[in-house]
Amino acid sequence: MKGKKPIKPKTGGPVKKELGSAPLEIRLNKYIANAGVCSRREADQLIADGKVKVNGEVVTELGRKVLSTDKVVYGGKTLKTEKLQYILLNKPNDYITTVTDTHDRKTVMSLLKGACDERIYPVGRLDRATTGLLLFTNDGDLAKKLTHPSYKIKKIYQVTLDKPITNQDFDDILKGVKLEDGLAVPDEMAVVTDDRMVLGIEIHIGKNRIVRRIFEHKGYKVVKLDRVMFGTLTKKNLTRGKYRHLDPREVVQLKNLSGGRK
Repeated sequence: MKGKKPIKPKTGGPVKKELGSAPLEIRLNKYIANAGVCSRREADQLIADGKVKVNGEVVTELGRKVLSTDKVVYGGKTLKTEKLQYILLNKPNDYITTVTDTHDRKTVMSLLKGACDERIYPVGRLDRATTGLLLFTNDGDLAKKLTHPSYKIKKIYQVTLDKPITNQDFDDILKGVKLEDGLAVPDEMAVVTDDRMVLGIEIHIGKNRIVRRIFEHKGYKVVKLDRVMFGTLTKKNLTRGKYRHLDPREVVQLKNLSGGRK
């Protein structure tokens, strides 16, 4: 009997290469930022101040590169680079934006149990009675960018007032309201309902309770305040009290935000 012809391997297809096991080399400031300590710019300052050690030696050289296997120490603790996490929460009422609370109040972190193993922090804050979008991450660079006023990151709120807003007050607020800590000028504003008690306001100012203070200055009480847009993110398909991980496309969009930085 004739034997079977040997099967020849196909040619011309892609050849798979095994990944090497060489440790990854990155800039020291990025290593520190990836460990969730601070932004890369702030990490540069820590390095320049001689507060960072690599393999037991103080490093002050900006631009220094390290291996993922190197021992990097700051504040007496060995840093570990973490997987970057980006989580969006639709915050409910009566939760405070803090990591821990000594008064045993409900915190936003309790809503993220099991979301990831990494330590994440809220980007900015919403006060206890304000609902809506709140982003959490351990990406120090992005968090710094999204909260810095020079980037003018868009934030849109739906505001419910205790009484109809007058045409005069509407126009005055759009022109700018002088508060104790400076002039507050919304980017845009619109009346949403026929009774003129629900408005939409777009603002990039990140000062504490800024939206509530704007309307209180004109004699209105804010009954409800809901953040419906943050940067490029919306509440679509995200119910109150729930969270979701951002997809890679959304992360790229956030990182590409420049917002007309000065």
